Amino acid sequence: MKLKSLSVFLFSTLILLSSCSQAQKKTKKAQANLSGLSKAYFASGCFWCVEEVFESVKGVKEVVSGYAGGKSVNPTYEEVGSGRTGHAEAVEVYYDPKVVDFKTLVKVFYGSQDPTTIGQAPDFGPQYRSIIFYSNPEEKAIADAAKADLAKSGVYKKPIVTEITKLDKFYDAEDYHQDYVKNNPSQSYVVGVSVPRFQRFKKKFPELLK
Repeated sequence: MKLKSLSVFLFSTLILLSSCSQAQKKTKKAQANLSGLSKAYFASGCFWCVEEVFESVKGVKEVVSGYAGGKSVNPTYEEVGSGRTGHAEAVEVYYDPKVVDFKTLVKVFYGSQDPTTIGQAPDFGPQYRSIIFYSNPEEKAIADAAKADLAKSGVYKKPIVTEITKLDKFYDAEDYHQDYVKNNPSQSYVVGVSVPRFQRFKKKFPELLK
């Protein structure tokens, strides 16, 4: 069992025992004023840390953890974790295009992961793969150019394995996954994996932080 899955097993069980249903999704989008904002979608390993990274960026107003890139409808965390639905753990980023643009968000995406691996240690498997989801031709062009430039830069010796895929459908993850790092600062996976990854990002891009 993967470290992350083991870390949330007991907590997930408590959620199920308290009769939380799939319909009880996080209401953070409903609570926030998101009118006039643009949206972007990314996947790069465990969504707990990816959400924390993007929420720290200037111009980003809200980030929602969820699932994208698969074929089944309304997938659950357990179903996605099995690797059989085709979904990846992903984030929906609401941002002010007057403050931060899609190109910069792609920079954040690449700068907060190792894009040469299918997953981010210690989490590996199709549900943790690296993906830029585009919603229009302009986003695809930016994503393609960024991947090509990074491949030519020589920063990585291995090939870039990031997928660039048209967004079909994004499903919000269960309530307990939202703002997980903030809400569970002492949880073992957060302390050992999420926080160090976030700290590396902050050290690398201080100029992008709120």
